[in-house]
Amino acid sequence: MFGKTALLALAVLPFTLGQVSEDFESGWDQTAWPTYAQDCSQGGKVTLDSSTAHSGKNSMRVDGAGGYCGHIFFGTSKIPSGDVYVRAWIKASKALTSSHVSFITMPDSAQGSKKHLRIGGQSNILMYNRESDDATLPDLSPNGIAASTKLPTGSWQCFEYHLGPDGTVETWLNSNAIAGLTAKAGVSNANAAQWQRSSVKPKITAVYFGWESYGGDTNTFWYDDIAVSSTRVGCT
Repeated sequence: MFGKTALLALAVLPFTLGQVSEDFESGWDQTAWPTYAQDCSQGGKVTLDSSTAHSGKNSMRVDGAGGYCGHIFFGTSKIPSGDVYVRAWIKASKALTSSHVSFITMPDSAQGSKKHLRIGGQSNILMYNRESDDATLPDLSPNGIAASTKLPTGSWQCFEYHLGPDGTVETWLNSNAIAGLTAKAGVSNANAAQWQRSSVKPKITAVYFGWESYGGDTNTFWYDDIAVSSTRVGCT
């Protein structure tokens, strides 16, 4: 009986490894959720905040400074193999501007050492950026910009995305799919030409939440009720 139980535990381990759910009600475990700031860190700050939350009383607050070295993130390296679904409730204090910024960054071994898959904004809308060739999803043409959406400010928003081992990218805001932020076999996206010029399929090793600005933009973001899973968690 013991042998069968042990084998069953081993059989389910790869599925459960990397399943993360955190509401920060027990505080900020800095071992499980370390800060991350590659190359340099000047001015950014991560704190546990009890003044606002999506649920309960606590959330994580990131005060991001301007310029690349003003970046600061926190996150987890417990990432499922295969499909990766991420859900986070986020609140931004300022609207995304025309400048390029990131509020989620993911080390991506498919792109090479110290390269990242990034989610943030440019041209006032949500977008992905691939660091190795600076490709964006969607294309930042008038049509591409119209195919994405702005990130509302001052209130909690449910942001979700899916990265598949076949190169799939899917994105939702408050459960609504964002057409411009979709790259998936069998789904047409006329605004993904720049993204699809490469055969790179994301293979992320961590997910970090925070702020990175490639100009002078500063912002404060809050994060709560974060989930990282091999299946979609949803907003409810």
